[in-house]
Amino acid sequence: MTQVTRVTQMNEALLRSLTPSVLAILVRRGADFAAAEDAVQDALVEAVRVWPADPPRDAKGWLVTVAWRKFLDATRADTARRRREHLVDEEPAPGPTPAVDDTLQLYFLCAHPSLTPSSAVALTLRAVGGLTTRQIAQAYLVPEATMAQRISRAKRTVSGVRFDQPGDVATVLRVLYLVFNEGYSGDVDLAAEAIRLTRQLAAAIDHPEVAGLLALMLLHHARRAARTAPDGSLVPLAEQDRGRWDTNVIAEGVEILQAALARDRLGEFQAQAAIAALHADAPTAEETDWVQIVEWYDELARLTDSPVVRLNRAVAVGEADGPRAGLAALAALDDSLPRHTAVAAYLHERDGDLATAARLYAEAAHKAPNLAERGHLTRQAARLNAGRRR
Repeated sequence: MTQVTRVTQMNEALLRSLTPSVLAILVRRGADFAAAEDAVQDALVEAVRVWPADPPRDAKGWLVTVAWRKFLDATRADTARRRREHLVDEEPAPGPTPAVDDTLQLYFLCAHPSLTPSSAVALTLRAVGGLTTRQIAQAYLVPEATMAQRISRAKRTVSGVRFDQPGDVATVLRVLYLVFNEGYSGDVDLAAEAIRLTRQLAAAIDHPEVAGLLALMLLHHARRAARTAPDGSLVPLAEQDRGRWDTNVIAEGVEILQAALARDRLGEFQAQAAIAALHADAPTAEETDWVQIVEWYDELARLTDSPVVRLNRAVAVGEADGPRAGLAALAALDDSLPRHTAVAAYLHERDGDLATAARLYAEAAHKAPNLAERGHLTRQAARLNAGRRR
């Protein structure tokens, strides 16, 4: 059992809640990110050794003090960094740590524009989420050594970056959205972790798009239990058992969304959440208010000018105005878009052209980005081909 694993088992909830703020305090005091992160990890290991016999009265203050000393020790020992020796004289006096939450600054640092999306996500999970490298590697289904290298490169990239510029909220939200869309695997549920982190961000910053993203996550997450069949196959939205949707989570998401929309500062995550809320509000698939959904897609397209949004809008138009209207909207889009062929197959099936739909479903299956989607599209093609042979 590794020392980090022992830390997690000793008091995972406490340490995960304290780690980002301790790290942020060290960086704010002048430590570069990589050195600060190493020092915090060393302090956690020290906590494993000391706390069972002598638990501190102020856990956060203890971690800050020990991590700062670890950082100073490393600074003194590194001759290449002697320019930072003046920090030794700035060691804070022992005592309670001020109740200042610097975690928000870490979000902006981890979403630094110089990082790739995958590195930003990994660094956010490590620094803000408090997950171990092993846990992140398991979630991404990659070797721990590979993830360790990715995190190390990200840490080096942001080392030396100071918190003297306003953060880009949109970039932070994009990173959190990427975390949510990773789903879950191993012993870390990334969808649930993304919701936890976004709740934390919403508590720290008053911003309607942060609330919009949280509402969107909750509304999607509420349908999770109904998304897959017992054999693991995908269940399309129209076929899901709505009795398995979590109505409490839906109610929370709708309430958060309504409060955000009332501020009249519409953003793309609020618009996406509004579409999700309309799906969640329909007692049956047939009762879905597709006309309103098309209107929201129009708003979303205006905000983002995204071809993917216009692709989803074509589906909604097909439901609101008929499949031929949907196909007309689809014809205006680049057929190389992801899922374009699958959408065309669905609309052709709705229009009664089963031969074309079956061919397109099979073609879409070959382009599918994952096994679950590939299996679903293959079954759709097989279903139509079997029906035509009868």
